Amino acid sequence: MFASIWVGWGRPHKMDRGTRMRRGGVRIRRVVDRVNTCAVAQRESPRWGHWVRRYLTTVTYTGRRSGRSFTIPVAYRRRGEYVRIPVKLPDAKNWWRNFTGTGGPLSLELDGAPRAGHAVACRDERGRVTVIVRLRD
Repeated sequence: MFASIWVGWGRPHKMDRGTRMRRGGVRIRRVVDRVNTCAVAQRESPRWGHWVRRYLTTVTYTGRRSGRSFTIPVAYRRRGEYVRIPVKLPDAKNWWRNFTGTGGPLSLELDGAPRAGHAVACRDERGRVTVIVRLRD
């Protein structure tokens, strides 16, 4: 039913197992949200946006289980009609799991316009995860 868990360096909290977040809980989520907000702000900045947009884009996808739409900033490399998104610390993140197996649809903001594509996540023998997106016309 309930489990005692440690959140950060603080005291143990009792939380329902279904609502418990992995690796740090609510505090980590708040930090991640702030970092993502700052990254998107830098991307849209008139002063720095030109340089940041070369390496950072926003990905919009629909969660497989929840059906909710999510938008997150990610680093990327583009080559023709393919976009490569390396996932840093993949075991601490869930978003890329929506694209395992046969993959799924997503939208990227490239060159100032949203572009639709089909993404497939691949994990190599060293545990690194890369999401490969094939852009649609």
